[in-house]
Amino acid sequence: MGFALLAALSPTALLVAAVYLGSANPRRTALLYLAGALVMSGSMAVVVLLVLRAGHFELPSHHQTRYGLRLALGLLILAIGLVVQRRKPKPPDPDNPKQGFVSRLVASPAPLAAFASGIVIFSPSVTFIAAVQVIATARTSVAVDVFALGLIVVINVMFVWLPFASYLFRPDATTRRLKSFNAWLRSNGRLLLAGGMIVAGLLLTLDGTLGLTGVV
Repeated sequence: MGFALLAALSPTALLVAAVYLGSANPRRTALLYLAGALVMSGSMAVVVLLVLRAGHFELPSHHQTRYGLRLALGLLILAIGLVVQRRKPKPPDPDNPKQGFVSRLVASPAPLAAFASGIVIFSPSVTFIAAVQVIATARTSVAVDVFALGLIVVINVMFVWLPFASYLFRPDATTRRLKSFNAWLRSNGRLLLAGGMIVAGLLLTLDGTLGLTGVV
């Protein structure tokens, strides 16, 4: 489940969770944000699984195709990680204060906007697809598929449900810690995300290369 953990590494998801937990109606707003995240993650996990199973990647006769897919995903993740690592965020332009789509959604933390934020922010990433392909390319039973996909989805949205669960038990302490942690994320989140993607890309590229050369 290493790729699922890397897919969950989303500073944006945690920042938005902190905004919603500090809103006028934190429980309802954060819950709908979580619902949107679960709907998107769950539906896309099923779609990716069905698409790959339709291609019969799990069959022994498709050994080369399976590892070719992993190699392609690994190279793509590695390339994206390097781009993120090298790309420096642009400083805000006071003369052109444009807001992104997600920024506009969280600017007014209404329940429907929170649900939409969950859908948008948790649109499938390459690392999420890499996590699902591990299940899709294995010959497992339906019960194992359901359990594994459910676990991937839960891990993928952990930056939403963990703060929410903590807030239910200790709202004041959670709010303080989120503010402090978010300040750190704003400064280090890009490098953290890039590092995770580079490691994931290297591992998946190595796995695909070894499979194609017959080592595994």
